[in-house]
Amino acid sequence: MGRRPHEPLRPLTPGEEESLERLIKAQSARSDQVRRATALQAVAQGLSYVGAAERAGYKDEESVSRLVRRFNQRGLGVLRIAAGRGRTITYGPAERGRVVALAQRTPDREEDGTATWSLSTLERTMRREGLPRIGGTTIRRVLRAAGSSYQRTTLRHDSLYTYLQWTVRRFWAVSGP
Repeated sequence: MGRRPHEPLRPLTPGEEESLERLIKAQSARSDQVRRATALQAVAQGLSYVGAAERAGYKDEESVSRLVRRFNQRGLGVLRIAAGRGRTITYGPAERGRVVALAQRTPDREEDGTATWSLSTLERTMRREGLPRIGGTTIRRVLRAAGSSYQRTTLRHDSLYTYLQWTVRRFWAVSGP
């Protein structure tokens, strides 16, 4: 059983040739897109599939053959990453909405254990309310994407004594007795 014969590349339109050339010369284009464009341009210039694979950096001509087949069917869309690639969404719009809604409501001192929200109290409450693996970083990113910002509060000290008490408590909390 032999290899399937290579499908020939259909003639490129002037717009496709220009798009391939622009993409190949672009300084900020994704390397995988440049590689695909280079292979297609090499085949269009008359190189064999083996030569196009070498020029574009593919291991063998079969990758170029599959690329040409997809290009003949879909055009320049084959240069982009296919749908469904990449990391799956952990928290969708409903969960993100719950995080934003929780941050916008005033905390209940008894139920939430705080008078104002911090990332750790938001995290604790969200985990209790049905998102057991959500973390503070995720909460901060969701709130930031929604237009909010989390900022640390600054402490104002009325006297040197208060400042020293605060520093000693902080030191013992960090380093332990």
